[in-house]
Amino acid sequence: MVWDRFAASDPGLLRLTAGLRTVSAIALTLVVLALLGTGVSHMVTGAMTAMTATFAVKDKLVRDQAVTLALGLPVSLAAMSLAALLNSRVVAGDLFFVVLIFAAVYFRRFGERATALGLIGFQIYFLALFVGAAPSALPALYLALAVGFGCSAVVRFGVVPETPQRVLTRLRDAFRMRLAQLVSVQIELLDAGPGQLEKVLDDMRLRTARLHEAALMIQGRLEEGTEDADKAALVQRRVADAEIATERLGMLLLNARSVERADTLTLHLPHAPVPLTGDWRPAEDDATIALRRDLKALHLLVSRPASLDGGTAVAHIRNRLLGYRDEERLPAAPSGIQDAFRGIGEAARAVLGLRLALDGPQDESDDSPATIRSREEFDAEDIALASSETPEDEDPAGLRRPTTRAAFQVSVGSVLAMIGGELLSDQRWYWAVLTCWVVFLNTASTGEILIKGYRRLLGTLLGAVAGVALAGLVGDHTWVSFALVLVFIFAMFFTAPLSYAVMSFFVTAMLGLLYTLLNSYSFDVLVLRIEETAIGAACGVIAAVLVLPVRTDRRTDELLGTVLERLGDVASAAVEQLSGGPASDLLSKARGLDTALDELRDSTNPLTYPITPLRGRRRTVRYLVALLETCAYHARSLAATAELVPHSRTIAADPRLHRAGQRIAHNIQVLAAHVEEEGARGEVESGASIASTLRDDGSGTEPSGTVTFRVLRHLQRLDEGVVGLARPLDVPVAERTDTKAVRD
Repeated sequence: MVWDRFAASDPGLLRLTAGLRTVSAIALTLVVLALLGTGVSHMVTGAMTAMTATFAVKDKLVRDQAVTLALGLPVSLAAMSLAALLNSRVVAGDLFFVVLIFAAVYFRRFGERATALGLIGFQIYFLALFVGAAPSALPALYLALAVGFGCSAVVRFGVVPETPQRVLTRLRDAFRMRLAQLVSVQIELLDAGPGQLEKVLDDMRLRTARLHEAALMIQGRLEEGTEDADKAALVQRRVADAEIATERLGMLLLNARSVERADTLTLHLPHAPVPLTGDWRPAEDDATIALRRDLKALHLLVSRPASLDGGTAVAHIRNRLLGYRDEERLPAAPSGIQDAFRGIGEAARAVLGLRLALDGPQDESDDSPATIRSREEFDAEDIALASSETPEDEDPAGLRRPTTRAAFQVSVGSVLAMIGGELLSDQRWYWAVLTCWVVFLNTASTGEILIKGYRRLLGTLLGAVAGVALAGLVGDHTWVSFALVLVFIFAMFFTAPLSYAVMSFFVTAMLGLLYTLLNSYSFDVLVLRIEETAIGAACGVIAAVLVLPVRTDRRTDELLGTVLERLGDVASAAVEQLSGGPASDLLSKARGLDTALDELRDSTNPLTYPITPLRGRRRTVRYLVALLETCAYHARSLAATAELVPHSRTIAADPRLHRAGQRIAHNIQVLAAHVEEEGARGEVESGASIASTLRDDGSGTEPSGTVTFRVLRHLQRLDEGVVGLARPLDVPVAERTDTKAVRD
């Protein structure tokens, strides 16, 4: 359905809610101020205050939002008063503005409330400069501020209410829909011809990445959205199981259609080679027909809400798919096709576990023995699964603390922007300061600031053109202008997480309309806006380069070291538990790995941006990130399997695996040492395959389809991925003596 697709594109409806809440608060403010008979400039003040009060408050709990909003009003009154009083005192006003900017950035270290109050203080001070606040107008401006905050509160808590529980419910629905979309693409993969393969694989990579994004968003909301820590851990585990099982199913389907087993890197690196069969489409035998049918059945199970699961038809489908977890229920077919059926069975089990965790017990009257066994396994896991505290990383101190460094950088940049902006215009210099301020928001390196400044300038240029056209069309129609302002504000908030350039376009177009409302619009004003934006972006980049700079390569190296460290932690802990060692909180370790990998991926954007002149480096970075994503996938799979060991009837610990994991742990340590210190000693070991090291004790090869065989495949692929990281990182590799490997 159209709504399902929209909800999947906006997990939790967070962008839609932000846009509706902001627009509603502004509209209500305009209505109230119009009824009070205030002037247009005060209506603009109230509208912008409502917008600021709405988007600045980010607390997750409703009571915390109320406290922050209540504290925001006196902060805004103080900022407006000081701006009005210092408006005629240029030097004192500029000095205070710089101090305010420094404090607003520095106090982010104290959490969401301090961040919100600092943002409110800055935005209201800027707003006072924009409307030309004077001491004589303060009473009316106070009224506009109070109305703006009041209307924001009414909309937040009454008109468009939001609770962590509701957000989590919508996020899990989005996860379910994205899961269904991924299965749908996997169905296409089954029948795709050579000419369609690359497009289908691109779609599968995109759907896999979006599913992972939704999983991380759920993890970020579990603490506030569930009643206790144990419930949060259970949901997190079931979400991870569903993600891993579905991603693995895609690999198994790709393997079933290949001459030899495809590399997991194919799912993470565009244009990776796929060893196709001569005739990509398989013969329409009974097994292939059944495989296509059961993939569609799995899609039905995933996409169907739990409230519609009643009746015997759905139970019959679930029973059939879960039956593929038993070897005797597999159809007669080549091993690759049988593996795909096993993958369907595991995916169906993961879907059942997700339903039980999210929706509670369900009707069991039509369960088959395979379904009963799966439910019993989940019951045993639920009892054994206990929450644990994860120690937080220690924050750096002094000038190494990101907020402290950013405070000095943005303050210096703002001083430069003031000087440059006032050389252009002593009336609208604050646009340069605003640009300098925003390019430092949510950035951590010089490269990120440069890219953000470029995007803002591009959006401003295009928005200025739109502003010229709209100002001419709207003319003196005040309420038409306000209506268009609301449309642009909604678009601004809805597109902000997707494209900063597009958001900047809507911001500039909106400002053109605001200037029209304030009777200060002209073509020269919009040109000046572009010039001030360019100066502000340039000053931000200069400050980032000269003041406590964080080079992009240094930032990525730090995050790469963190990813390798956490990859080693997950792999070592999983192997230890699979070998019969003590249980540990693998789920939290895997979550930490995913978070670190996402941060690394974001930090490499300046290196992979389309306009970067270093094309070879861009390809290397993409390959490196894809390899890390592949390694993380296998590490997560090992962790998910290891957590079943203490309470599973079908998975037993194997002490031999401890020896197999030693080489992987050693190689990760060598890579991390080279990243941390260039020229560090040590070589990556690349010897016999993991499976062959286990056969040295005289044991035979594990049968295909067994859990031990699956663990060996993940270990082998993780080992190959870690060794593969050595080349882009320029780490020496010891010669391989045996290239034979177990393929996934």
